[in-house]
Amino acid sequence: MRIDVIPVLTSVHPQDLTGKTVLVIDVLRATTTMLAALGSGSSCVVPVETVEEAWKLHTLGDVLGGERGCERIAGFDLGNSPLEYTPATVEGRRVILTTTNGTLALHKALQARHVAAASLLNGAACAEAALAWQRDVVILCAGTRGAFCLEDGLCAGQIVSHLLSSGSGSTLSICDFGRAMAACYTRHAGQLAEALEDSDNGRRLAGLGFRADLEYSARADTSRLVPVLSGAALVPLAEHQPMPF
Repeated sequence: MRIDVIPVLTSVHPQDLTGKTVLVIDVLRATTTMLAALGSGSSCVVPVETVEEAWKLHTLGDVLGGERGCERIAGFDLGNSPLEYTPATVEGRRVILTTTNGTLALHKALQARHVAAASLLNGAACAEAALAWQRDVVILCAGTRGAFCLEDGLCAGQIVSHLLSSGSGSTLSICDFGRAMAACYTRHAGQLAEALEDSDNGRRLAGLGFRADLEYSARADTSRLVPVLSGAALVPLAEHQPMPF
């Protein structure tokens, strides 16, 4: 099984993902927020690329969530902070989400066989799902406006580390960048909150009042939930259901 880690969206062509498993990462904050919404009982999360698409899809009972420039979009119910997506706000409701980078990354992956939203919170669970699907894996870092982000690289390294330590580790062919990110993750694993706070995006979010999001996003392997694309929506891959092949 081949494992490739793509550092930024501009480095991937959608046709190169056909038939593969793609794990999309946007730690700060889209994929973390998607996980929070589904963990709080949202019926599904629909990622869209534009504000206009979000308004067009919106129906009575839906939750509109998203950001531009890290701030909540005017007229939307919620922004892109995972702490906003509580059972009181989203349980039983469809969330329509648009963000600057993360939802775009998911749309880049639509030609893949399996697509999952990965974050530090569910890295181990995503690695297990990828192994069970038995297809070549592309770990796609969303980055920020075409630039690599440390937090996404750390999550990619976390997933690669779990893959290497699995019983199938010796059968994997992992790209050099993936191995470098695994070493980076090992270096920072005991200080993830500090690493996120020191990153460019972490400093930006802290300056905007979202320091609590950094602490929340750094809680590695605290969730077993794997959001997977089913049609146009992300839904939980239940642990009890057989993995699709």
